[in-house]
Amino acid sequence: MSQQHSATDPASTSPLATAKRSDWWRDAVIYQVYPRSFADSNGDGMGDLEGIRTRLPYLRDLGVDAVWLSPFYASPQADAGYDVADYRAVDPMFGNLLDADALIRDARDLGLRTIVDLVPNHSSDQHEWFKRAIAEGPGSPLRDRYHFRPGKGANGELPPNDWESIFGGPAWTRVEDGEWYLHLFAPEQPDFNWDHPAVGDEFRSILRFWLDMGVDGFRIDVAHGLVKAEGLPDLGSHDQVKLLGNDVMPFFDQDGVHDIYRQWRLILDEYSGERIFVAEAWTPTVERTANYVRPDELHQAFNFQYLSTAWDAKELRGVIDRTLEAMRPVGAPATWVLSNHDVTRHTTRFANPPGLGTQIRTAGDRELGLRRARAATLLMLALPGSAYIYQGEELGLPDVVDLADEVRQDPAYFRGAGQDGFRDGCRVPIPWTREGSSYGFGAGGSWLPQPPEWAELSVEAQTGDPDSTLELYRSALAVRRERPDLGAGDAVEWLRAPEGVLAFRRGQFVCVANTSGESVTTPAYGRLLLASGEVAEADGDAKVAADTTVWWTTA
Repeated sequence: MSQQHSATDPASTSPLATAKRSDWWRDAVIYQVYPRSFADSNGDGMGDLEGIRTRLPYLRDLGVDAVWLSPFYASPQADAGYDVADYRAVDPMFGNLLDADALIRDARDLGLRTIVDLVPNHSSDQHEWFKRAIAEGPGSPLRDRYHFRPGKGANGELPPNDWESIFGGPAWTRVEDGEWYLHLFAPEQPDFNWDHPAVGDEFRSILRFWLDMGVDGFRIDVAHGLVKAEGLPDLGSHDQVKLLGNDVMPFFDQDGVHDIYRQWRLILDEYSGERIFVAEAWTPTVERTANYVRPDELHQAFNFQYLSTAWDAKELRGVIDRTLEAMRPVGAPATWVLSNHDVTRHTTRFANPPGLGTQIRTAGDRELGLRRARAATLLMLALPGSAYIYQGEELGLPDVVDLADEVRQDPAYFRGAGQDGFRDGCRVPIPWTREGSSYGFGAGGSWLPQPPEWAELSVEAQTGDPDSTLELYRSALAVRRERPDLGAGDAVEWLRAPEGVLAFRRGQFVCVANTSGESVTTPAYGRLLLASGEVAEADGDAKVAADTTVWWTTA
């Protein structure tokens, strides 16, 4: 038997029903849009807000509950918009505030909620505060809103401490007057000093600005980094913990960040409609992550431990159990995510041997990667909590690993240190149609080249094909919306299963995920709802193909 799809038409079950719930975020499926790579409305080769707006019906019909927009603020684009010059303005490359307002309104009319990125750890060096701080020189009150320090050494020629940037090199840059400023990322991204009251006042105002415009929540960039250890001590006096290639140091995961989020939560709770915060918090353990989602703080935090887990039953069960156990005491939903704009798409990660991390530069076995990615998606969508989908996942897009050096755009690539700088591969604009200079992305080509094989991965090519990845996603999201056993809750009941297989029950629903690399026989737990690959049933048993996830209902 080939993969099975629910008979439900995804478009027939509107997200409006979910949007009216006060706790919609506990089991929401949230779709990440990377604005420059989603849809281009004016033919300049760059995606924009109007392009996103025209494609909102596609997201409604896909069956997601909310749209998370990566930064579209005014920015010099030194780090693809995560260097913000004005938090209350839209960068002209994406449109203007009227476009943002229209997008938010149209999304709401379609039953979709809108979550925007917030970047509170640092600004652009072109932010008005920082420009004035530089112009006014030492002693300027504006310098207290960042981390300016005199250097060490006889003439102040050495950085104030030994901290290193996530992008490589010292985390300090010296200005012409001799002082140094802190930047945990690029030199164009100076870190705010959250001990200064003006910084907190400004961001509370920014929150209200966008809440008043109608956004339903915020994804908080570097949520773990706002507060630095008192005195900015050298790393030599601290234990270092490795986390996915990044050091967790005195500038990450400090307890003081939680006071900030308690203040923010009070603001959010003033607004109707159950607005939410989502934390990008890289922490050493899921238990530390749980601190960010206590009842009076944030609502969700990305589960990076899950994202970095290999396609392996034992490892997956371990991280699932740890996640659910950590979230249960604080009453927060777990979150599950497989890809985003900073890591290699999981279709490519799973095509390569485990242990290579989240930045991979080889295509690997693409057929194997897609098979595992489809299975991983059904497993993720069967778990209790909220799930995140990165644009193009639903098309089974791989990373574009063979981009020529001259077309690359990732700023980290050109620094030659720190992060690998190969994030362009997951940011290539997505294909909508079989034909055209950019496969429907826009009339003027695309800012990163798309491979010719993407024509057959386009929305047009996959729509209506029952074996396509797009139709698998549509069916899975429709089933999830129909069945209260999916998404809600905080636990799974593990069932006995062959080695390399995960099997669990949730009410009248059973999920079996075969990671073993070969076909296995399991009980046929009821009526087959959906499968990511081949399943053959006979005499009460089911032969499940390698790298396949199956959904059954016992009702």
